[in-house]
Amino acid sequence: MSRDRGWPRVRLSRDYGSTLLGSADDSPRKQRIRIQLLLTSTIVIAQLIGIAISLTLALVGIPDPSFLRRDLVWANFVGLPVYIVCALVFGVVIGTVTTVRSLKWAQYDDPPTRADVRRTVWARRKLTALQGLLWAGAVVMVGAWYGTVDVALVPKAVLITSGSGLVVIAIVNVFVDVILRPVYARILEAGLTVRSSSVRTRALNAWLVGTGVPLAGIFIVMLFGTVGGQMTRTALLVSVTVLVVIAVVVGLLVMFLFSWDVTGPIRNVQAAMNKVRDGDVSPRVDLVVYDASELGALQHGFNTMVGGLREQERMRDIFGRHVGRDVAAAALRQDPELGGTEQTVAVVFVDVIGSTTLAIEHSPTEVVGLLNRFFQVIVEEVEEQRGLVNKFEGDAVLAIFGAPLHLDDPAGAALAAGRRISERLGREVAELAAGIGVSYGPVVAGNIGAIQRFEFTVIGDPVNEGARLSEAAKDAPHLPFASGRAVAAADADEASRWRERTATVLRGRKEQTTIFTPVADRATDAVEPSP
Repeated sequence: MSRDRGWPRVRLSRDYGSTLLGSADDSPRKQRIRIQLLLTSTIVIAQLIGIAISLTLALVGIPDPSFLRRDLVWANFVGLPVYIVCALVFGVVIGTVTTVRSLKWAQYDDPPTRADVRRTVWARRKLTALQGLLWAGAVVMVGAWYGTVDVALVPKAVLITSGSGLVVIAIVNVFVDVILRPVYARILEAGLTVRSSSVRTRALNAWLVGTGVPLAGIFIVMLFGTVGGQMTRTALLVSVTVLVVIAVVVGLLVMFLFSWDVTGPIRNVQAAMNKVRDGDVSPRVDLVVYDASELGALQHGFNTMVGGLREQERMRDIFGRHVGRDVAAAALRQDPELGGTEQTVAVVFVDVIGSTTLAIEHSPTEVVGLLNRFFQVIVEEVEEQRGLVNKFEGDAVLAIFGAPLHLDDPAGAALAAGRRISERLGREVAELAAGIGVSYGPVVAGNIGAIQRFEFTVIGDPVNEGARLSEAAKDAPHLPFASGRAVAAADADEASRWRERTATVLRGRKEQTTIFTPVADRATDAVEPSP
């Protein structure tokens, strides 16, 4: 049974490296609400983690000297809970409100100013400083409360509180760096810079909090146990074990946050590179640059690279439109050179009848529109038969079959194209009449011109003959005229669609040319492309 059941799929956006941050297409108001909720959740979660670490260390990790004494009831069950609740509420409310207020400019579509950038940087610093201040206050108050009862409790209280505070500050700092990515993206998009810690600094901070602080705690416990001599071996083993477990948990948490912070931009680049590898260089591949460190430089560099590829594809497309896809492909495969080689090709020459009258009776805009429709039919049919539209000469067109792309039956392809062009022009561009000539024979095909400017073309008698046939065909504009050589060279199926019409001496030539036209009852048959 299918699991989709016809339900629409929701695409999870990772424009900012995480689905939690939404999409770059979200409205500023929606982004502001999301940032506010994430900030509040981050502060609460970080503080709860810090409190849990403190209680675990106080009760199990460092049992001696013990805080569970009658003379500490007021501190343990009144002072500490009140301070924790007040600090948590104060940290959440003040931290969220001040940060969101500093980011108020991001609610609007106006580009940020340097003052907005400064407010953004200070918002993050003030939030981190606020959490540090609250835990510093906890260090002072806990030290004072327990010190008034027993001075020996002060080192333990200060060590536990300060270590837990460092963990909280690190968690908040990493989370805020991720949460503010949409804001950083707005700043970087405006061409401004924002200070951000490097990847190396982030790694060092992660190691310091996840490994350095727990190791320092273990060392201090061992030192107290050795120097004081009050801890039994069992108590010392329990303390060290608890500290190791906390170190492992905190270390994994901090390293997860660090990797989450760093791998988001890298995964964005990786996903976009996969799209480019599949041939997609459209603007939708461009990344949102939201990191001000080396990772942001990587994102920007990727966008620059894709922009270059996009421009290259655009130039390739324009080049192909000007000279023909096959000529462009051949030129890109190897350095083009002047000169050519002798090849046997077929040509189709199409020339508008009464172009002077057309220009007199219609405005230039109308003439251009008619000619574009006229040329569209010719280009489509020539390319359908794998030919090359080589030249637009005013209101005339020269098409080549057999060069530069080799065809097994160039004459048959040219004859088929001539028939189809004649049929479609009469049906789709009835306002214009044209003479169509099809010829066949040896030519020199290659690049003609100067080394600074040249073009691919063919030179030879078939080109002249095709032009003269198109002149003769103006007497019967509903029929294409083909030379006897072209019909004789075509395959049997295509040749059977043509019959001899007359023999005449074309203008500028000395010998008679046998002219063929399509068989009347087969002239409008659909034609499959020649192989």
